[in-house]
Amino acid sequence: MKHQKGNLFVVAAPSGAGKTSLVRALLKREPHLRFSISYTTRAPRPTEKDTHDYHFVDHATFKKMVAADQFLEHAQVFDNFYGTAKQQVENILETGDHVILEIDWQGAQQVRKAMPACKSIFILPPSRAELEKRLRSRGTDSDEVIARRLRDSVADMTHCNEFDYVVINDTFDHALDALANIVGGNGSAQRRERPELQAFLRMLMAGG
Repeated sequence: MKHQKGNLFVVAAPSGAGKTSLVRALLKREPHLRFSISYTTRAPRPTEKDTHDYHFVDHATFKKMVAADQFLEHAQVFDNFYGTAKQQVENILETGDHVILEIDWQGAQQVRKAMPACKSIFILPPSRAELEKRLRSRGTDSDEVIARRLRDSVADMTHCNEFDYVVINDTFDHALDALANIVGGNGSAQRRERPELQAFLRMLMAGG
């Protein structure tokens, strides 16, 4: 009897919403959930390892992969390119394990087009004030950069209704439980259609 294919989960969020920390915790908690390692043209940082953090390739190789339609999604961020390889994702799904992608809303649009059966999740902060607090707590950005990130975050949040599920990261454990429920097939409470979410979104977009 052939085993069932895994599901593809796509997670996006505005900067500062806690996406990366939640995805890392979720991967530790869910043994049948795997992370897809992206390809990038940027140079590795001192602590990063090829094929573990990213597949590091040069611009020419990346462009050949784009031309050969080997990416589920790809994007240019400043001077570098990032992409998710189709074959890598398919190979994992064939084993029966689930795959999670941590990308932006534009990448999510590309993935939904290529693999309509994927399940997409958007993570929101509990308020604009909390989002700013989290960005400042990193201690790495100037006021000017934080202001730009906040503007970008508001623009990103306007796309959350494109996603199947929306999780509000009010407390880390609550948001992690919500993500685990979605991956486990019990995410109905996190569907984007829930009435209270639309009221919350209006408040958030108005500056709340």
